[in-house]
Amino acid sequence: MGGLGAIGVPGLIIILVIVLIVFGPKKLPEIGGAVGKTFAEFKKSTKGLMDDDDEPAKKIEKKSDAS
Repeated sequence: MGGLGAIGVPGLIIILVIVLIVFGPKKLPEIGGAVGKTFAEFKKSTKGLMDDDDEPAKKIEKKSDAS
């Protein structure tokens, strides 16, 4: 299971051509904006989860520094 890294440039070009044919050129900016917003929200949520995971470690470090 190679994941998305196994697609490669030719595969991406084929996917983009298929999307262009299915949705048409007028819908592509809307689709691109929606995908961009989705990725931005996902990144923001992921960063929030990572920050939440770091909180207990920061509290432990503060306690050991105060001792």
